[in-house]
Amino acid sequence: PPDSEGGWRTLTNAADIRRITGMDLSRLEQAYNFTERCSQHGGLLVVRHGYLVFERYFGRAARNANPDMASTGKAYTSIACGIMLNEFKNKLPDGLDTKVFTETYLPEALPLDDERKRDITLGHLLCMSAGYHGEGGSPGVVHGQVVPLKPVPGQNIRDLDQSSLRTVLWTNAGAGYSYSSPAPHIASIVLRHVTGMELQDYINERLAKPMGWGPWAYCLHRGDYTMPHANGAGSIAVHATDALRFGYCLLQNGKWRDQQLVPADYIALCNQPSKYNPHTPFTLMFENNSDGHVAGAPRDAYYKSGAGGFGIFVVPSLDLVIYKMGGNTGQYNPDLAGIPLTFKPDTSRDDWKPIPRTPFNEGSMGGDDGLRRVLELVSAAVIDI
Repeated sequence: PPDSEGGWRTLTNAADIRRITGMDLSRLEQAYNFTERCSQHGGLLVVRHGYLVFERYFGRAARNANPDMASTGKAYTSIACGIMLNEFKNKLPDGLDTKVFTETYLPEALPLDDERKRDITLGHLLCMSAGYHGEGGSPGVVHGQVVPLKPVPGQNIRDLDQSSLRTVLWTNAGAGYSYSSPAPHIASIVLRHVTGMELQDYINERLAKPMGWGPWAYCLHRGDYTMPHANGAGSIAVHATDALRFGYCLLQNGKWRDQQLVPADYIALCNQPSKYNPHTPFTLMFENNSDGHVAGAPRDAYYKSGAGGFGIFVVPSLDLVIYKMGGNTGQYNPDLAGIPLTFKPDTSRDDWKPIPRTPFNEGSMGGDDGLRRVLELVSAAVIDI
C-alpha cells in the first residue's frame, strides 16, 4: 500500500530478517557502509520476498526527498514505452521494429538532417543503438570493441526536442552502441505523439496512481527556465520507497495487486541480449548482467544507474529489489522538481567529497559511485541459496 496507508512490510530484527527473508543483516550493513563512501548524499533500500529489510540514509537523502535521479529516469521512459506499445498496438503495429522518423511519429524531425535516420526504430532508440553520438566522452562500441569518439553538441535543455533530434550520428542504426541521452528523449517524443499525453502525465496515470506514489515530478525548473516537456533521458524525482515500488512491479513481471500495469513480455526482454544492440549488454534502457560482467551477481540481474550514484536493481532469481540513492547537494535542490520539502534535511555532508579517482583506485571505492559493487554486496547478503 502507499506510504500514507502503512507502506511496506518491514523487518528490522536480524533474526527475523534471516528467518523470513534469508538475508544476513550484517552483510547489508557492510553494503550500506560502502554506499556511504560513494557519494555526498544517499542511502540504501532493499526488498526481498516483499519485505523492506533495509532502509537507511545519509546527508540530504531521506524517504520523502525528491532528488534529481538523473539517468535513472531512463528506465521509467522505457517502461512507459512498453506500456504504450501494448495500449496503442493499432498505432504501432510493428512494435519495437517501428521506424519512427516519419510524419506520424516525429513530424518535428522533418526534413531529416541525415537520411540514415529513416532506418532508426523505436528498439534502436531504447537500446542506444540508433547511431546517435555518445554524450561527453562516451565511446562507441561495436561488438564489444571500443571506438573512440570526439565530443559533439548533445542535449540543450532550452531546446530539448530539436537538440536531441539533431544530434549527429556516428554510425548507422544498429551498427554500434553509444550511451547517448538524445535517444530515450526522442522515444519520449514518439510517446507524446502516439498517446497524446506528456511523458510525466502518462507515467502518472499508468504507474504512479495505481501504485500509490507520494509526491513526485520531473526536474523541469532550471533557474529562470521551465522546460515545456520532461526529459525522457532522466531527471525524474521520486520518493525512495516509490522507486522500490517501481522496481518491485518489474520484479513481479509488471503486475501490481490485480492489475497488469506493464506488459510482462516487455519486461522479459529487459535482462536479455537484444537484437537491437548486439554490441553491449544494454537492453531497453537497462544494463543487464547476461554476460556475467558483474561477477558477484546473478546473470538475470538488470538495473539502471544515474549520475551521482543512483541505481535501481532487479534480481528475479533472488526475488530482490535494491534502490541505491546517491547525489550531490545540487541534485537535492527542491526547486528543480517544485516539490516543497516536508522535513529538515541533514546538511552535515554538504562539504564532503569522495577520494579523487586516480589510475590506482579507478573502480575502487575512491571516487566510484559503487553501483556494481553494491549489487554484488547485497547479492552476497542472501544466504538461503
